[in-house]
Amino acid sequence: MLDLHRLRLLREVHGRGTVHGAARALGYTPSAISQQLSVLEREAGTPLLERIGRNVRLTPAGQVLVRHAAALLEGVEAAEAELAAVAAGRVAGVVRVASFQSAFLRIVAPAVQALAASHPEIRIEAAEAEVEQAAPALRLQQLDVVIGDEYDGQPRAIHADLVREQLLREEIRVVLPKDHPEAAADRVSIARLADVPWASCQPGTGHREMQVRVCRELGGFEPDLRYSSDDFLILLELVRTTGAGALLPDLVLGHGKPSGVAVKLPAEGSVGREVFLLTRRTQTPAVAAVADALRKAAGESL
Repeated sequence: MLDLHRLRLLREVHGRGTVHGAARALGYTPSAISQQLSVLEREAGTPLLERIGRNVRLTPAGQVLVRHAAALLEGVEAAEAELAAVAAGRVAGVVRVASFQSAFLRIVAPAVQALAASHPEIRIEAAEAEVEQAAPALRLQQLDVVIGDEYDGQPRAIHADLVREQLLREEIRVVLPKDHPEAAADRVSIARLADVPWASCQPGTGHREMQVRVCRELGGFEPDLRYSSDDFLILLELVRTTGAGALLPDLVLGHGKPSGVAVKLPAEGSVGREVFLLTRRTQTPAVAAVADALRKAAGESL
């Protein structure tokens, strides 16, 4: 009899590419996972993994087991959700959500508040995470719903086993100190900001890549990236206090005009960002209810 827990470990190792990566994700030691997978190989009667350098890959038998494991684990998830709903007499269960910061503040938090009234038997576990880290966890059933973002010209990976749905599209705006010489214009020319120090997210992030690309393509210069933070509210404060410029999306800027700064569209053309919802193709009633609440909150966020 194959053990479901060990099948989950096998799928995790396959998804992470290494035993150490799976161990970090699950909070186990690498030796504990290796021991469990050795037991699984004895149960299966055939090797399931082969080592390639520092990584591992599935044997044909391992691929068969991982494919069936995905279906089995989805079935268990659906059964647990249905049992929880029967016990509670209404839609119930745990739904794990991940989102980047600005969508967490403007979409996830209001949705959680609304769900507390409309679906009190649903427990929401929400965490801040970028889509690069959250999408693999969604595929491995460690998360149930992910909100991600995609800047124009910087497409995200497409996962055939996930469903992607646009929640909203927002403009990227130039944010300058209110006393900057260009701040009085209806639209700000990026090309006239070559001497401005810039505040952006950390290297390797989509926001930083977008800001560099916009300065190069629309402004014709290499930006002086002087300040870095993955917290958009810190970036906004850096503009207000240091004289820096930034390119920030509508969700960060909120309904009103932030004090101490000028917020303008770029003169050279529109720059945008899509905010999207990711779920697995099979959804429990609790996940569907949370997704509906997130859609509603997104529609009211701008």
